[in-house]
Amino acid sequence: MKIIIFGATELGCLIATNFFEDHDITIIDKEENFSNNINKLDISFISGNASNINVLEKAEIHDADLFLACSDFDEVNIVSCLTAKRISGIKTICFVSKEEYKSSLGLSKDGDYPCDIYIDEIIWPEELLTQDIFRIITVSEAIDVENFANDKARLLEYRIKENSILVDKRIRDCEFPKDTLIVGITRDGIVSIPTGNTVLESNDKVIFMGSSKSLDKLAGRFFHEKGVTKTITIIGGGNVGKMLAENLEDARLKVKIIEKNYARCEKISEDLSNTLIINGDGTDLSLLNEEEIFDSDVVVSVTNNDEKNLLCSLLAKQLGVKRVIARVTKNANMSLFEKVGIDIAVSTKNAALNEVKNNISETNVDIVATVEQGQGEILELKTPESFEDIMIKDLRLPAKAIISIIQRRNKVIIPKGDTFIKRNDNLTIFTTSENSPIIKEFFKAGQ
Repeated sequence: MKIIIFGATELGCLIATNFFEDHDITIIDKEENFSNNINKLDISFISGNASNINVLEKAEIHDADLFLACSDFDEVNIVSCLTAKRISGIKTICFVSKEEYKSSLGLSKDGDYPCDIYIDEIIWPEELLTQDIFRIITVSEAIDVENFANDKARLLEYRIKENSILVDKRIRDCEFPKDTLIVGITRDGIVSIPTGNTVLESNDKVIFMGSSKSLDKLAGRFFHEKGVTKTITIIGGGNVGKMLAENLEDARLKVKIIEKNYARCEKISEDLSNTLIINGDGTDLSLLNEEEIFDSDVVVSVTNNDEKNLLCSLLAKQLGVKRVIARVTKNANMSLFEKVGIDIAVSTKNAALNEVKNNISETNVDIVATVEQGQGEILELKTPESFEDIMIKDLRLPAKAIISIIQRRNKVIIPKGDTFIKRNDNLTIFTTSENSPIIKEFFKAGQ
């Protein structure tokens, strides 16, 4: 697939880095915005503004399959997408930072104001991040949550604590509920595919997949220490903080927001009838004590400043909060947050990257989610008509991967070694990003 990316921003470079091995990538931007790291990749660069038809034609827009606009300016992204659509009819994805653009541009193709020139996909990364945080909060102790098969199956990621009964046990010896699989383990920052003989260690991050019911049982048996999450403190009343509070209100959870800007407090109070809004600084230790933040089940710091989020999160941990989630703006800081003891670090850019992967299909294969900053990938594919029925234990995969979900007609199956894979089955497969191309090619070829 030929992909044109407008904007050598951190997000644009992240997308290019994740796709350049399998796709023909061209980046458009001013020459001074190209970093040394991105220059090392096997991709094409064109200096200029993608709102300019001549620049788009130089990028061979008529031969491209996808145009993504992710510069730092919403209006420029919008114009460049509309221009690209106008001259070539290409599929367009536009990144915006304001809710009003997401709402208004979403009406361009259908609805009350249809038109011939439209943007195919509008992505507001802060909205995606809010959804990610909400999913994590509502599953106690989980550090990542993904839903599959119309919510009939799930991925849950947990950290193994020192006092866990799972420490020093082989996977095959753990009495996990039926329809539960361990598909990946992150140890020392590296994702690997385990076997039954893999021994679980303290501080491992373990990725489970299975039916939603079985994972609920798993969570209750091995990971829930304090029961159901009930009280949440949000530091930062910006877009993410406000949207998250709205979602948590709908879930009937007790929410408070600490926001430094008084005018913003007044603004969000108009839409949040059941949220306690406190005008104050989330780095003020006396305020945190006064508001008894230590009684919160979860503290979420979602300001736009990494340094402030880190400090707020560290203070919350120092005050005894069991579960702290921090927003990270610069992806390079993700590992720092985890190294200093922050439970969960989340990123708008990673959320946006996952959404792009959902939009890029390769014949019969989709990347529907990633974990651990793209190290692990969850693939969805349909076995071809030529596929011969075979038991999983007899399937000779060319690289390490775990078939975790089979959808057959309206049935969702969590497979075992003696489960048959049949033609036209929809498979959900967990593998590493390194092995992903090999697994895709294997199933494209029909074994």
